[in-house]
Amino acid sequence: MLSNSCKYGIRAVIYLANQPADNGKTGIKQICNDLNLPTPFLAKILQQLVKQKILDSSKGPHGGFSLMKDPRKITLLNIVKTIDGDEIFTNCIIQNVACKCTNKHKEACALHDDYSKVRSELISMFSKRTVFDLIETGDDIK
Repeated sequence: MLSNSCKYGIRAVIYLANQPADNGKTGIKQICNDLNLPTPFLAKILQQLVKQKILDSSKGPHGGFSLMKDPRKITLLNIVKTIDGDEIFTNCIIQNVACKCTNKHKEACALHDDYSKVRSELISMFSKRTVFDLIETGDDIK
């Protein structure tokens, strides 16, 4: 349901949130090595998160990435919308165009009512769960 880009972005944000506060910035190579992710691909994803002020970055020998916000204030919805956009929450599951619930002039698809419930649950879950919540569960992100 989520793109690999989005999954990688979530993993990287959790990884950065787990870094010691006095550690400063974490370099892209270290993040990629520790998470076993491709460097150029992750670099583009992290830049999207920088543009939305979720992450901070700096260049140079001591540069890298760090969280710009408190992990308690970064929801999964923030990350998903930044990387994948909001199509997962607005598009029809079959047609890949705006769903009837967001475009009242369209006829509903065969899965509309079922997916409408799932969509609401996804929005609720992604809105309520923060990066801090995911750190607290102690799940291994690698």
